Amino acid sequence: MTMIVVAASQNQHKIDEMEAITQKYGMTIVGRDEFGLPKIKISEDGDTFEANSLKKAREICMMCNQITIADDSGLVVDALDGAPGVYSSRFAGEEGNDQKNNEKLLELLKDVPMEKRTARFVSVITMIYPNGKKIVARGECEGHIMFQESGDNGFGYDPLFRPLGFEVSFGEIPAEEKNKISHRAKALAELQKQLELLHYVKGGI
Repeated sequence: MTMIVVAASQNQHKIDEMEAITQKYGMTIVGRDEFGLPKIKISEDGDTFEANSLKKAREICMMCNQITIADDSGLVVDALDGAPGVYSSRFAGEEGNDQKNNEKLLELLKDVPMEKRTARFVSVITMIYPNGKKIVARGECEGHIMFQESGDNGFGYDPLFRPLGFEVSFGEIPAEEKNKISHRAKALAELQKQLELLHYVKGGI
């Protein structure tokens, strides 16, 4: 049985990544715009990925009275004490320009050697049910920040992030392969485990 889930995100890249991963489990992700919800901006003012993910999922669920899925994700860089973190999309300003964000990150790390450029992508996915039940799943992907951008795949910091075990950036890894190892893939895998454990579905998603 297909499960229709409304995505709180307006980021088509994220929706595409979630759909590419969840479709094999019978989950159809419908974007909030496609579902016909008002184009409101939800303030991401939480100080953790969990807080922002929950807020987005809860507000959209209240609007549509459907099962809702929300993702809050970002890049955590050890040499920058965890920055950009929850501010990843607006690291260089509220306009959320990927290129400017990447340029700022490279500038801040220009004197940091590779062994100290450790970082991880974090994704927290929250699924909210109209009856108030919720599931929270977190996924992380460890790696390093490269000295320059490489590759045209992906979005955001992907061209700068080299996952552990690879010699190339997320921007050079095919989407199909990235969707097996990414922070979002791990969060979605955890989501599936929790759905099965709590008997929200029968025989898998």
